[in-house]
Amino acid sequence: MAIEFAKLHGCGNDYIAVDGRSLDRDWNALTAEMSKPAFGVGSDGIVLLQNSDVAQVRMRVFNPDGSEAEMSGNGIRLFAKFVLDRQLAELANGELTVETMGGVRTVWPEMTDGRMQSARVAMGPATFAASDVPVDTAALGGIAEVVAEEVEISGVSLKITCLGIGNPHAVAIMDDPVEDFPLVEVGPHVENHPMFPQRINFEIVNVHARDRIRARIFERGAGETMSSGTGSTASAFACRRLGLVDDAVDVVVDGGVLRISWDENDEAFLEGPAVEVFTGVWNE
Repeated sequence: MAIEFAKLHGCGNDYIAVDGRSLDRDWNALTAEMSKPAFGVGSDGIVLLQNSDVAQVRMRVFNPDGSEAEMSGNGIRLFAKFVLDRQLAELANGELTVETMGGVRTVWPEMTDGRMQSARVAMGPATFAASDVPVDTAALGGIAEVVAEEVEISGVSLKITCLGIGNPHAVAIMDDPVEDFPLVEVGPHVENHPMFPQRINFEIVNVHARDRIRARIFERGAGETMSSGTGSTASAFACRRLGLVDDAVDVVVDGGVLRISWDENDEAFLEGPAVEVFTGVWNE
């Protein structure tokens, strides 16, 4: 059976978008097949449209290995563009509410001639509580939070800060250039370390100024990505928690620049582009 899809990207973080409201598939297996470079469409995963009882629409996010993610900051922008450009949902007071496994998120799109160009997404406040992220801190003395803690993983010493923003993150802020760090080699060991019972997303960060940081991102279930909305938000949150940045930060990733800011309630907002690359049909 044929499945219509669109391929989109946000700062190089690419997703396949599918209207799954009338489809019943093994999305875990299908995502793994469609995401393969050369053999499939090639992507960082699938964003799937479904009906919601608590928001205007529901988004499910699947990683290239077939696992399901709680949330994707870039993915939700691409999802919103897919939905709004095709008029599969209507804006209410200029916003779109989206149910995710990480909670209901609000998207404020920038529209031109009926098509979304970019968007601002409410990413929520972060939790640094180890039990919520989650992080098993038994080896660290059972501490309640992991903030700038020295750990050794796969023979590499890292000072990590762990937090949750709908999905789990470990952020290592370092002085050495992130370009020189062996992220592809070390990333899988961090992602699958026993202290992270649900695996974890891993970011390495340089602070360039109080309003600008550089991040490389190793995404759980995907590997190193050119960009990640939640990874960029987590990187900025970790820097802010340590007093290294102000309340608006540009995050430079391999695929471009994302903007993170906070309001008076400590809620983070992510701003970035959304681009549709092509449409196609997947024949099963």
